[in-house]
Amino acid sequence: MKKRIFTGAGIAILTPMNPDGSINFPELGRMIDWQIERHTDAIVICGTTGETPTLSQEEQQQAIRFAVEKTAGRVPVIAGTGTNDTAKAIERSKFAKEAGADGILVVTPYYNKTSQRGLIAHYNAIADAVDLPMIVYHIPSRTGLTIAPKTFYELSKHPNIVAVKEASGNISAIAETRYLCGDALDFYSGEDAQIVPILSLGGIGVISVLSHLIPQQVHDMCSLFFEGKTGESAKLQIESMDLVKALFIDTNPIPVKEAANLMGFAAGQCRLPLYPMTDADREVLIKAMKNHGLLS
Repeated sequence: MKKRIFTGAGIAILTPMNPDGSINFPELGRMIDWQIERHTDAIVICGTTGETPTLSQEEQQQAIRFAVEKTAGRVPVIAGTGTNDTAKAIERSKFAKEAGADGILVVTPYYNKTSQRGLIAHYNAIADAVDLPMIVYHIPSRTGLTIAPKTFYELSKHPNIVAVKEASGNISAIAETRYLCGDALDFYSGEDAQIVPILSLGGIGVISVLSHLIPQQVHDMCSLFFEGKTGESAKLQIESMDLVKALFIDTNPIPVKEAANLMGFAAGQCRLPLYPMTDADREVLIKAMKNHGLLS
């Protein structure tokens, strides 16, 4: 059995911004504390929800180091280090290890893309260079690149490639990959709408956006499933669907930043090219939040 980074609900935490667009580190610290107090099982820093594409290298490094120091071993910290340049991904991953991260999250190369053989070479090169457990981030809707089940099988042979954040939405392909890889690759849902379905295929948790709003419930959704209370777990999944839909009514993380602001966090605005949501979409978000008692 490979080293397991975490089990349960990890949060793909957003990056709060000051009015001048700089990172609001005190507020990031407050968010981390608030999450851990509500039993979030891991902090994922500098992912898509953290607006990594618009963070400078210095900002990414500052955010990773800050998250590690603020978390102080209370829960694992996973650093997003993936990019479409293998050499840069290695450099970022080496920094994450030096900063004390417990694992790395590495997205598939985007724009320039690659072949399935190239994917194997890309991920193995990073895993060879950095002795940290790696989660492969599979999100074809953003990268334009799908990892085939047989490619996952080849990747699962590397001792440092331990898990997948699965956001393809393709349950059949996930089942086939689970069949091929067995216990050599753990699975986290990368879609808040599919937490329980992926748990039912042997998944061990979620890397969540929804946890920004209801972290205890997302944690409970996982823990109840592991306790064999699958009906109660599924009930939480179903009850959350209006909130999940509202959080993805516009490009993530636009809605979740707005939701965090509405809840009293100083999340700020997204950096361009992400643009504030429309008033109509905002009303849908507010209605869903009121349905869950998050707003009066």
